[in-house]
Amino acid sequence: MIGRFPILDIAPVVDLGPAKAVAGETFPVSATVFREGHDSLSAGVVLWDPQGRRRPLVPMRELAPGTDRYGAEVTVSSEGRWTFGIEAWSDPFATWRHNAEIKIPLGQDVDLMLEEGARLFERAAKRVPKRPALARLASVLRDPTLPAVDRLAAATAAEVLDEMAANPLRELVTRSRRHPIVVHRRRALVGSWYEFFPRSEGATVLDGEEGEQRSGTFATAAKRLPAIAEMGFDVVYLPPIHPVGHSFRKGRNNSLVAQPGDPGSVWAIGSHEGGHDAVHPDLGTIEDFDAFVAEAREHGLEIALDLALQASPDHPWVTEHPEWFTVRADGSIAYAENPPKKYQDIYPLNFDRDPEGIFQEVRRIVRHWMAHGVRIFRVDNPHTKPVAFWERLLADIAETDPDVLFLAEAFTRPAMMHTLAKVGFHQSYTYFTWRNTKEELEDYLGELSGESAAYMRPNLFPNTPDILHAYLQHGGRPAFEIRAILAATMSPTWGIYSGYELCENRAVRPGSEEYLDSEKYQYKPRDWAAAEAAGTTITPLIRRLNYLRRNHPALQELRNLRFHHVDQPELICFSKRLARTGDHGTDGIPRAGTPHHDADTILVVANLDPHHTREATVWLDMPALGFSPGDRITVTDQLSGESYQWGEANYVRLDPHVQSAHIFTVTSHEGAP
Repeated sequence: MIGRFPILDIAPVVDLGPAKAVAGETFPVSATVFREGHDSLSAGVVLWDPQGRRRPLVPMRELAPGTDRYGAEVTVSSEGRWTFGIEAWSDPFATWRHNAEIKIPLGQDVDLMLEEGARLFERAAKRVPKRPALARLASVLRDPTLPAVDRLAAATAAEVLDEMAANPLRELVTRSRRHPIVVHRRRALVGSWYEFFPRSEGATVLDGEEGEQRSGTFATAAKRLPAIAEMGFDVVYLPPIHPVGHSFRKGRNNSLVAQPGDPGSVWAIGSHEGGHDAVHPDLGTIEDFDAFVAEAREHGLEIALDLALQASPDHPWVTEHPEWFTVRADGSIAYAENPPKKYQDIYPLNFDRDPEGIFQEVRRIVRHWMAHGVRIFRVDNPHTKPVAFWERLLADIAETDPDVLFLAEAFTRPAMMHTLAKVGFHQSYTYFTWRNTKEELEDYLGELSGESAAYMRPNLFPNTPDILHAYLQHGGRPAFEIRAILAATMSPTWGIYSGYELCENRAVRPGSEEYLDSEKYQYKPRDWAAAEAAGTTITPLIRRLNYLRRNHPALQELRNLRFHHVDQPELICFSKRLARTGDHGTDGIPRAGTPHHDADTILVVANLDPHHTREATVWLDMPALGFSPGDRITVTDQLSGESYQWGEANYVRLDPHVQSAHIFTVTSHEGAP
């Protein structure tokens, strides 16, 4: 039912669950609000915190004249379930001001307009008794010794407008229904992830000598943690650490026959040694895992654990719960397939055979690892399981442990990816790996930072153990640098798979995205010290990127991504700006077009061509940077240390073999931050 004033198309409103934010995040709220006739209408946003306390009204402004679309930016300060609503009201002061500024200069109804204004200020003074200046304005408007235009000027001075905006006269107030916003801890939005296989760290591999392959352990893997922390990562993601099946075990490079000593795919989970609640005995014991988690915590790292709901033919589930699997016409259990790919070493679960039994088992497994210090789960292929299952499981965990986060590894159709995010996944893998041209990046990152940011948070990985894109295969070191820079600056969460810093780029065959000697099927110890000594890594760049991310709040936001025009297709330019407290107008909206020095602004220009030097003119959207057209700004490159004076049009030349990108901090020409 429409109220006195229609309030329509409110955003952010998610159809399958609450909109999302993190503590301290600022996000836009908008709605279509209008009224009959010509009198003025105003609107505002009201927030209620998790305790049900109403927060002060945040005024909204019309986003574009004549559209009836109003917006404001609001900030949620703490975790929990918030709600918000829109209020609209007839604004008698704005109506009077509009009419008075037209009529009085023309000499129309002058005394009447001044008297009506005086009565409005008397009403306003009663609402704000500690501001007697408003009452005095009534006397000014009635003072016959002053020219009418002077009396009007006094009543519409900037400080008066600020006061009336902060404490508006409101008539016929209309309220929308309240809408939910679930506010998570900041790690749900911001983080740097590093993926590695514990069994490879400290592994012993002597090719050609049977039996001379030995797995690394949690203890040897822990020795890698200081280096990961030193690179500035926040989250260590471990692929499955459970016992691996022996039946149909895959050999090196996904061969169908494993050789003696081949460890098999870690995603072929389960053997006589245990299932999803066990650790592989080669890695150690559950106590060793606890020690690994504690060591990571000492270095400021969180552990993310893979949750892969599938089983090897040797998993205890196969004999204890055969009803959980699909049986084919010949009596065999169906193994996983994604034609033409076949995974003979993996049985998928059939969630329709015993949904309650499977739910209770998975719930038990998740809570088992939570009890061992895991508060982040990277979920393998969630799009191959029923969405309703995830909705129930994630709600169950959030009810008691809202700090536990889930990342959806779902490289699939957009509708499924979006729906998984709406029903509770905190983060999502994306198509970023396959978006490499300027047009692709601008379109896709524009989508991720736009309306979908209300429910879907991207985690940008340039590579994974499954995905080595052709761009990295053929672009050499510059390609790895470019993609790292883009991932780390475009999204508040990004990650790399171990070996990325070494620029590992050999595919198993032409046209394939699989790594040669993929770590999925074999141990892969790396000599990190030798690589560092030889200077063949891009570790210094990764370290610098994570340093910038930690020290520049603008890079910790998603919705503030803005693209700038470049007149050549090989170069891309984008910015991120975070306005701090006080950098807003009286209506609560950050003001574009005027300089705001109390802001953190990052400007990135990158050469997307890893092979050739490219040059172009970059045309800056100055209001998006907080400046006016024609202003001069100082940009300081955080990779080279050099500074330049820029305006709206700027020449750029980038040689990818010297420096693939500029990452600028932006200040005014006078140097104010």
